[in-house]
Amino acid sequence: MISVQKVGVAGAGSMGTGIAQVAATAGCEVFLFDTNKEAIDKSIKGINDLCEKLFAKGKLSREQVDDIKSRVNPAYEVETLKGCDLFIEAIIENLEIKSSLLKNVEPFLADDAIIATNTSSLSVTAIAAACKIQERVIGLHFFNPATLMPLVEVIPAIQSIEKLVGDCVNLMTQWGKVPVVAKDTPGFIVNRVARPFYGESLRILEEGIADVATIDWALKTMGGFKMGPFELMDLIGNDINYTVTETVWTQMYFDARYRPSLIQKKMKEAGRLGRKSGRGYYEYGEAAIVPAPQENLELGEYIFTRVISMLINEAVDAMYLKIASRDELDLAMTKGVNYPKGLLKWADEIGIKVILSTLDGLHKEYGEDRYRASIFMRKMAIDNLKFYK
Repeated sequence: MISVQKVGVAGAGSMGTGIAQVAATAGCEVFLFDTNKEAIDKSIKGINDLCEKLFAKGKLSREQVDDIKSRVNPAYEVETLKGCDLFIEAIIENLEIKSSLLKNVEPFLADDAIIATNTSSLSVTAIAAACKIQERVIGLHFFNPATLMPLVEVIPAIQSIEKLVGDCVNLMTQWGKVPVVAKDTPGFIVNRVARPFYGESLRILEEGIADVATIDWALKTMGGFKMGPFELMDLIGNDINYTVTETVWTQMYFDARYRPSLIQKKMKEAGRLGRKSGRGYYEYGEAAIVPAPQENLELGEYIFTRVISMLINEAVDAMYLKIASRDELDLAMTKGVNYPKGLLKWADEIGIKVILSTLDGLHKEYGEDRYRASIFMRKMAIDNLKFYK
């Protein structure tokens, strides 16, 4: 069993803070690094305050709180990371900046230390190329908030040694997480497969078929999703969601299935980023008025069928391209973005032929490659197969 005692985390934002707390809770000595010293202090205070709240709610004992707080240390200088068994970067989603950081940190780490990137959509292989010992670099993609979301995508680079994958899966399990192994492709599992949840909903909005509130209502009511796509984009941040969409689209050589919406771009440009800015697709604050949806069952069923068909198509294609296994694909979507059920199980329930008919109808209507059905889905429909027997 792998033993990690000292963990370095770079990035004192919400993700880095969450990862630091997860590692400290698992018993590791954590050193939080950032170029902004005030951000480090704010982050550590946030961890301490959250631990005290958990104590007040009876979820942590006083001893546990004191232990966690004692294990989180500031790393104002990169030299403080010397001797870390594991280093996780959780900084801005920019390849050049991430590469520069790894070049600066690597000399202070032992030759057998694990170097992990928390990138959500960039190439782990490209990030690993910045290091001298590239075979020890891997992707460990946590989901926000890292303290609550159980999923961690484990993404080996082309250079990663095989043992590293197993070690990281075991380590994340030790930390109380649910690890899934994904191929190093744009968006990995969740950020690739989930794109139509936002993209097709935005397309429906662009066409004037339904408004924001109605689309959210349809997917929550008909599909059982805990949050609608516009509620979720406002929670994630419309700047972040747009950046991930654009990154996946660009890295997929501008495949029409991943093309961003102009609405997304305009929301970012206008600073309507969602909850964190006080306004996004919805307004936030005490005086905010929540718009009422058009509760038309026929319209709601149309919206749900269109979006779920695109989601399932993406999951089917990911399985066909061996991005992940059937079980890990379904596990990732339920544990990473709280979908009510795995998309491949959902495909069996609805029926592959029904999904295929929906996609073929959209493809005929719009004449766009965006709606092309996965070849794997077409083969399964012909052979009348299911994902789960």
